[in-house]
Amino acid sequence: MLLIPAIDLKDGKCVRLRQGDMDQTTVFSDDPVAMATKWVEAGARRLHLVDLNGAFAGQPVNAGVVEAIAAAHPDVPIQVGGGIRDADTVQAYLDAGVQYVIIGTKAVTAPHFVNDLCLEFPGHVIVGLDAKDGKVAVDGWSKLSRHDVIDMAQHFEQDGVEAIIYTDISRDGMMSGVNIDATVKLAKSITIPVIASGGITNLNDVRALCETKEEGIIGAITGRAIYEGTLDFAEGQKLADELTAGK
Repeated sequence: MLLIPAIDLKDGKCVRLRQGDMDQTTVFSDDPVAMATKWVEAGARRLHLVDLNGAFAGQPVNAGVVEAIAAAHPDVPIQVGGGIRDADTVQAYLDAGVQYVIIGTKAVTAPHFVNDLCLEFPGHVIVGLDAKDGKVAVDGWSKLSRHDVIDMAQHFEQDGVEAIIYTDISRDGMMSGVNIDATVKLAKSITIPVIASGGITNLNDVRALCETKEEGIIGAITGRAIYEGTLDFAEGQKLADELTAGK
């Protein structure tokens, strides 16, 4: 079970938002590369980067920071999302050393885009599905669509995506625990890996997630908890390794 530190980028800085609200921002570091190094040295085996400005602009804004992190840690797989709307952006990120691109809103609004990317960049495409009450949210969580999250995940599995990142948006950034039931339900409905996101607070959440590994959940993204100190990242990854050894 991978614990995956989130490095959310806004105006070149490492921040966290509360429930996706750009006006509720906490700056944790002016040096995202140093922050990435901190997590790698603590045992992170994958990094999750989000270009928040890019997500709202519809094109990369913090690509230079992403490239700098990839250059500093060439052996650590990096997944990046935010503002990826065309194949040229995907190619540029892969050329810079990013392993996976995450498609969010456009996966929902233009599903054929994901199919095209999977054909062009097999093994490098992840879809991020943000949901509330089983329905997919789009546009920075400002709108709930009519799409059922499980139906969409099954569709993207057929397209050939590498994994699904599932966020329960009612929990993200609120430090209220992971929605284990909803995440397991999604993971059981598909055969590709699921990465949980949103709500991890402490070691108890890590323990609860590790019990689900056999359901196809391979990791969990953690943000506010490791920045505010309710979860020690190194301790959390060590516990996850111990609990899932041999599974």
